[in-house]
Amino acid sequence: MFTKHDLFSGEKSRIVYVRSVRTEDLPQDVQEQLGELEEVYAVHNAEGERLAVVPDRAMAFVLARQNDLAPVTVH
Repeated sequence: MFTKHDLFSGEKSRIVYVRSVRTEDLPQDVQEQLGELEEVYAVHNAEGERLAVVPDRAMAFVLARQNDLAPVTVH
């Protein structure tokens, strides 16, 4: 979760989608990194690929904007 990657380079669309995710729905290795968090926020590209997982919604939006992306919320 806290490993730096250049996940946003070369993307066609600049729109990304932010949504809440139950920790239990994530792969086991990711769950282990999240500790006792029950819900996190994921940033997805237009094709639905998960690009990042962060502890809170505000951080998801900041992450997207720092990478020149336009975040929108998905329910």
